[in-house]
Amino acid sequence: MDPLEGEASSGSVAYEPVSVKDVLVEMKDTAELLIDLSYSAVLHRNEALAREVLRLEERMDVLELRARMSLMMAVRNPDDAEQLAPVLGIVAAAGAISDAAGDIAKIVLEEMGLPEAMRVALPEAAETLVRGVVDADSPYVDRTLQDVDLESKTGVRIIALRRGTEWLLNPGPETTVEPDDVALLRGPVPAVEDVYEALSGCPYEVPSVEGEPIDDLERAVNTIVHMKNLSELAVDLAYSSVLFDSEGLAEEVRNLEVEVDALESRFEAWTLRAATDASDPVVLRGLIRLGSATEVISDAAVDISEGVLRDFDVHPVVRMAVEESDEIITRVEVEAGSDLDGIAIEAGVADAESTMSVIAIRRPEDGWILVGDTDAEIQAGDVLISKGTRTAADAFEALAGA
Repeated sequence: MDPLEGEASSGSVAYEPVSVKDVLVEMKDTAELLIDLSYSAVLHRNEALAREVLRLEERMDVLELRARMSLMMAVRNPDDAEQLAPVLGIVAAAGAISDAAGDIAKIVLEEMGLPEAMRVALPEAAETLVRGVVDADSPYVDRTLQDVDLESKTGVRIIALRRGTEWLLNPGPETTVEPDDVALLRGPVPAVEDVYEALSGCPYEVPSVEGEPIDDLERAVNTIVHMKNLSELAVDLAYSSVLFDSEGLAEEVRNLEVEVDALESRFEAWTLRAATDASDPVVLRGLIRLGSATEVISDAAVDISEGVLRDFDVHPVVRMAVEESDEIITRVEVEAGSDLDGIAIEAGVADAESTMSVIAIRRPEDGWILVGDTDAEIQAGDVLISKGTRTAADAFEALAGA
């Protein structure tokens, strides 16, 4: 039985010897899922997703206490304290992300107020995230994810399963789907509808959208979506900066945090302007909360990478916790006349001798460009944030040099 089961609701957490690495891995995965779930809940007014956020937040509280206890037990001398201090910072930052996600979810659950025009202004998404309960008669029951093979057949991924109080984050090919599992599905909208019905036995109800868009509100919504994407990227880069002890990646986390701060200021201005066109300005309270919580997440990303920026040695337990995948995130600067200078990026992949996926570009005159949102052309001076294998990363860095 999972030693954490039941503790989130009982309020009592006793010390037990646990692997700090395993706890940090789960905290990282939980923080990333919390960001995704909380924004999906609020942008689509989904109370079921919002409640899952609060369940995960309780889980994170227990994980944070476990990690702190284990780290305190590990300190035996000043050298240990110096190495483990940044780890405590990472634990606290994950907790801050969790709290911010909970605040976002409560916008929906406490009916804090969100204007109906917000959903009219919401950008069309290529993918959506939904929650479904596995029906006993579903064709997926008692089959492994490898056997079901959803992603290759439909493009839909099961990003997490909740089985009672137990969470299965990043379920693998050998994970078996069981009746009454709560499944979190992500994928293209038409495909998600079909998979949801096969999984739950109920038709998927597409949220209705009513009302006319308000220009300033549309700008505010587009800005908050961009802030959310930049904050997610900052968290990804922060963990990667710790893994590779990369001051360059840590500096990009700071650059992202500065950008999110600037966007929050614009977001607040557009939200306040939208109040003049709203029949009841009080319904804009939720938007203000959303902007504030998003800024907290980007600040937490800086806290995760703080040890790297302050030139602390990366503790081995942190390196092991983050190094769970062969896929890595890299930062390269494109030199003029290099093989990447002038190359087009389509669907995230540069038209070059490389399999690296470009996630984002920081361009001196334009700021941050999220490649998932648009195709782009690489220019000299661009800083590319990319994801791929270690071998591909080495080759990609060579292509960026003159």
